[in-house]
Amino acid sequence: MTAVANDTGSAPTTSADFIALEDEWGAHNYHPLDIVIERAAGSWVYDVDGKRYLDCLSAYSAVNQGHCHPRILATMVEQAHRVTLTSRAFRNEQLPLFCEEVAQLCGMESVLPMNTGAEAVETAIKAARRWGYEKKGIPDGLAEIVVFENNFHGRTTTIVGFSSEPSYRAGFGPFTPGFKLIRFGDIDALRAAITPNTCAVLMEPIQCEAGILIPPDGYLRAVSDLCRSNNVLFMADEIQTGLGRTGRMFACDHEDVKPDVYILGKALAGGFYPVSAVVSSHEVLGVFKPGTHGSTFGGNPLGCAVARTALHVLEDEQLVERSAELGAWFKAEVASIKHPQIKSVRGRGLMVGIELHVPARSYCEALMDLGMLCKETHDHVIRLSPPLVTSREDLEWALVQLRAVFARS
Repeated sequence: MTAVANDTGSAPTTSADFIALEDEWGAHNYHPLDIVIERAAGSWVYDVDGKRYLDCLSAYSAVNQGHCHPRILATMVEQAHRVTLTSRAFRNEQLPLFCEEVAQLCGMESVLPMNTGAEAVETAIKAARRWGYEKKGIPDGLAEIVVFENNFHGRTTTIVGFSSEPSYRAGFGPFTPGFKLIRFGDIDALRAAITPNTCAVLMEPIQCEAGILIPPDGYLRAVSDLCRSNNVLFMADEIQTGLGRTGRMFACDHEDVKPDVYILGKALAGGFYPVSAVVSSHEVLGVFKPGTHGSTFGGNPLGCAVARTALHVLEDEQLVERSAELGAWFKAEVASIKHPQIKSVRGRGLMVGIELHVPARSYCEALMDLGMLCKETHDHVIRLSPPLVTSREDLEWALVQLRAVFARS
């Protein structure tokens, strides 16, 4: 395809050219840093002007295995030469293997594949409600799901309807009823919110978009116990926190908690393809019968093949263990940086948040100028989540850049 010419009549070549072109023709629903990436490998990306950057965002944990991992790439090319899409009107040989491997990874019985994380969350919501009516006996139309302030589960109208962030909701109503919003980390608030009509509790074990908010020790266990004693499904959104990011396969593992439903995405396909999944028991996912839920691309052979290799890479390269070891060291080093604008440092594994007393955008821009890419979240937090393949030497280099930025501000 021939590149579209810019105002001078020539094809875009520089970052400024591409930024201007995107600003003219693209919807302005993001506020990205002004870098135009054209290629990547491992933990490093390169812009169209030839400059190299250490990626400390990992596409919000979608590239835990690193950019363009050669094994995942080889699988994608091989499968693309065979068959990419059949729809679920027919069977394909990759879907059964994918379901078996993901179910065994989670210690569960059944897998429902989708594409994006938001689709998986919507699927979990539908499963929980139908389970509530068919298995728990909740009167039709009265099922409730408990959710948490500062949550981020996606961008559909149903999901933003139970967000506590005004900018996510403004102008998109009316919203789907049936959700109770409570304080994150407050077990008494959860206890008070549960009624006979509660079918599920939906939560992120760590609230990533909210600024890497980690609940109090023992909270996940208390939530799980409370759900079990009230015959309520505990649904863990591990789309960002799962698959090694926090130093365990799942963030729930830090408290030896096994939810009733796992919601997975992002790193499930190593950044090559949108693949997500809801993983649970036969009792929960068995509420779906032919015609009650579906997706043309969900469970396609290309996505399933890519996801299988992505999971094998996590295991074969011991990336979960690597995240735990490097993450503990990296967080301690970041926490050793002293600056009056640093309010706190928190994190687990290779997921670290630096909360500031001032907006974090200018710090992220300064780090970009030094060749380090990260992004602000909830305005005041710098999120650091490099690929799990990142070397200690590269992280030491990142620490030098962090210290330099804070030293001059």
